[in-house]
Amino acid sequence: MTCKAIQSIDKTLVARRFAHARNTYGCEARVQQQVAEKMLRLLMEHTHTPAAHHTSGSTRLFRHITEFGCGTGSYSRLLLHALQPDTLLLNDLCPEMEECIKDLCNQGGECRVSFLPCDAETLDFPPGTDLITSCSTLQWFADTERFFARCHRFLPNGGILAFSTFGKKNMHEIHTLTGNGLDYLSLESLKAMLTPHFEILYTEEEIVSLPFHTPLEVLQHLKQTGVTGTEKKVWTRGRLQNFYNEYIRLCGNADLSVSLTYHPVYIIARNRRETERAERKV
Repeated sequence: MTCKAIQSIDKTLVARRFAHARNTYGCEARVQQQVAEKMLRLLMEHTHTPAAHHTSGSTRLFRHITEFGCGTGSYSRLLLHALQPDTLLLNDLCPEMEECIKDLCNQGGECRVSFLPCDAETLDFPPGTDLITSCSTLQWFADTERFFARCHRFLPNGGILAFSTFGKKNMHEIHTLTGNGLDYLSLESLKAMLTPHFEILYTEEEIVSLPFHTPLEVLQHLKQTGVTGTEKKVWTRGRLQNFYNEYIRLCGNADLSVSLTYHPVYIIARNRRETERAERKV
């Protein structure tokens, strides 16, 4: 397994922000935890995967799993408990995340769990990987289409790519008020990028509104989850006050509380090798 460098957004800054938030992420990232739980449920439902305790090792569908963007390990723990693979490679841009998942790597038992810190866009997945999966990470990628093509090359015929990311409406309040934010891809764009190499098994998107008492709580939430990774401007007192006033004016509720919009997108796709595509054309 090797990693090479790739860049578009400042991933060094992104890694630093997430590393700083690693101790608060678990309790603050409520939406991301809900997304992880739903992602696992959808994965099992739409690949007809029973819980591991209902199957023997030889009949298990996913024996070698790679999770990119594992973060503090919320989704990793769900995967390990439900699927019990032979190997689980956990990858993250932040080397510091190894502290958060060291209990998984040191647990022993039949599953071999390892951690590899690097940019997932250049990760060479281990031979035999039959599931590449992730939650709430893909939106940070520089070249999503190229990454999908890499997954296609590394997965066997019938291998699964399953992930959640965020759509166009994600945190639109922050983008409207600060001009800052990621260039999120639409569900249709993601499907178009996948279709040349994958059979789409399932897609879904939803809107989740997270309530807060004040706009300052929104900013604190973003800082504690690390998702301010593209923000470079200094928050002066004047800028904070203007942000507060405008958030209330544009997004406030009748009781002066506010909300922050999340737009989760879920996709499950099955890999198609060239021979299978050729057979379909005959």
